Amino acid sequence: MYEYEHPQEGISAIQLNSELRHAQLELVSAQCATHQLRLRYSADDLARLGRRDLLRKSAEAATALHEFYQGVERRMSRPEAQRELFTQGTPEQIAQAVQWLSDYLRQQREEYFPQAEPLSCSQKTVLARYFRARLLEHVRIVELRGARVPVPEFLAQVRALGFDNLPDVPHMESLTFIDVVAFNERLSERALFHALVHMVQIQVLGLERYAELWIRGFLKGRAHFTVPIEVHAFSLASKFLRPVAGTFSVEDQVLQWAANNRY
Repeated sequence: MYEYEHPQEGISAIQLNSELRHAQLELVSAQCATHQLRLRYSADDLARLGRRDLLRKSAEAATALHEFYQGVERRMSRPEAQRELFTQGTPEQIAQAVQWLSDYLRQQREEYFPQAEPLSCSQKTVLARYFRARLLEHVRIVELRGARVPVPEFLAQVRALGFDNLPDVPHMESLTFIDVVAFNERLSERALFHALVHMVQIQVLGLERYAELWIRGFLKGRAHFTVPIEVHAFSLASKFLRPVAGTFSVEDQVLQWAANNRY
């Protein structure tokens, strides 16, 4: 037995299993107490005479425990190679994820470009204080108005590996597909600005590098909103919406973050 199952994370297998054993004994104790309760009283008696708060809290605790251990059991049933995919971030694993994401962005760009339209003159006027004129002329937008961008097929494979906090694509306000922005609902200034920040990031970093940094950021934080590429877009969009936002160059901001390895 190794003392550390994952030395790079500082997780002691001995300590983990000691705590697991303690939790298992506590669960057995709770199971025995519940069994004795079940022998003495019927479900109707408990529902009729039991304190509502105690019954509710007991049910919530039991449900939470069931869901937690069921999730662990699902991971135990996966082949070892699948359980380990992406957790170590090997070059091969990162390359596969980057390929998935890059291909998806290209495919969706081709899907939505024919129905997309250029920005209006008023939109260009507002955004000209933050983005280059060439970018504003180049970008195309499409409002789906009730329709939704479909869930990428590869997300099912990623979710099967145990990643549950994935982007909820059909309910995101906007998605940037290289130079085409799709809005799941109606366009808003904040969502448009956020999307255009991503467009600048793609232009500065290159599509593959953008995808790689997005994947690495997600693997580190395990959540869409912790990915530095997203954090920067949210931050700049918030700055844009301030009453006295002033004028700033999104491209300069992106170049600075890239130069300082903040992505």
